[in-house]
Amino acid sequence: MAEDLTINRTAAKAEQYESIIPQINALLSGEPDFVANMANVAAALKEQFNWFWVGFYLVKGEELVLGPFQGPVACTRIKKGKGVCGSSWAQNKTLIVPNVDEFPGHIACASASKSEIVLPLVKNGEVIGVLDVDSEFLDHFDETDRVYLEQVISVLLN
Repeated sequence: MAEDLTINRTAAKAEQYESIIPQINALLSGEPDFVANMANVAAALKEQFNWFWVGFYLVKGEELVLGPFQGPVACTRIKKGKGVCGSSWAQNKTLIVPNVDEFPGHIACASASKSEIVLPLVKNGEVIGVLDVDSEFLDHFDETDRVYLEQVISVLLN
């Protein structure tokens, strides 16, 4: 069932998250398909925040493989420990990168990307993928994004 989101980009960042998270929860409620839910999460976040790129990579063997996303074409496969996504997976922690050009081993899937936040998706104690968000602006992501995007992941994985 298609849903219309209530989008307000003029509110403070925390207020925007507090508005979109219940909408994401309602959107995913009752839908068991993980791929469909990732697709809707990516679309809802892109629509709310108008980020350059937002999407998922899923662990398949020793690589992250591109999953549902919104934005320009992306890298299809990323090795464990490589780039921001592979590092987040290997370290099982959220990485906030104010300037991707200063991140050792950054994988430049799109030259317009300037800052990034990557959060691991952990199920049963194991990283099953990552949520990757890119901005065309330097220093775009902060602790507020980490806190609220972890809530989004919690909604997705439950």
